[in-house]
Parts: sequence; structure tokens; C-alpha cells
Amino acid sequence: MKLRLRLRFARLRYTEVNIWRDEEAAAFVRSVANGNETVPTVTVAGHPLINPSKRQLMRTVETYAPHLLA
Repeated sequence: MKLRLRLRFARLRYTEVNIWRDEEAAAFVRSVANGNETVPTVTVAGHPLINPSKRQLMRTVETYAPHLLA
């Protein structure tokens, strides 16, 4: 919830996926989070981040997907 709220003010385009309703998404999260269903798990241009801070997320976006910044 904390990251979601912070993203609303970041002007960053993103898509939310509910892993408890999407088995394929849940399997992906488990595959990158050592078998855990850790949320938030964020993927930026193929780079997964497990429970990132806003700073970590923005740094990754700036590095790998600057076109996502408004």
C-alpha cells in the first residue's frame, strides 16, 4: 500500500496485477522471490524488484526504462 500511494504522486505509468487472482503472475512472483508471494514485486524492463522502496524503483526506471517517466 505504501509504494502504491507513493507511485500515485510519481507520475509513473504502471500496471497493477493481483497475484491472488492471477496464477501466472503468482508463479512469476514466486520464481523471483525465492518461492514467496512477496508484494509488491515490481518488474521494470525485465528487472524484478522485491518490495522496493520508491527510491530503488525510480533508480531502476531511470536506468532501464526512462521512457516510462512522465
